Amino acid sequence: MQGIQTLLVIVTISLTLLLLVVGVQVMLVIVDLRRAIKRLNSILEDSILGGGLIRPERLTGIVSMFKKGKDTDTHGQV
Repeated sequence: MQGIQTLLVIVTISLTLLLLVVGVQVMLVIVDLRRAIKRLNSILEDSILGGGLIRPERLTGIVSMFKKGKDTDTHGQV
């Protein structure tokens, strides 16, 4: 009986440590994803609202092209 209890304590401690490490890794991934989304948001905000490379009228033209189902290869050709 003593061996089973020792094994149970060892398994419990190792699983607790494993779950702790996995939890820390998940939190690091979430923080990194949040940072990447903030960066993407600032890039898109600068490019659309700041009058940069992407202008809103071009963006709506691209969106309407995909809504109509036109192929990008034939778009603009007669």
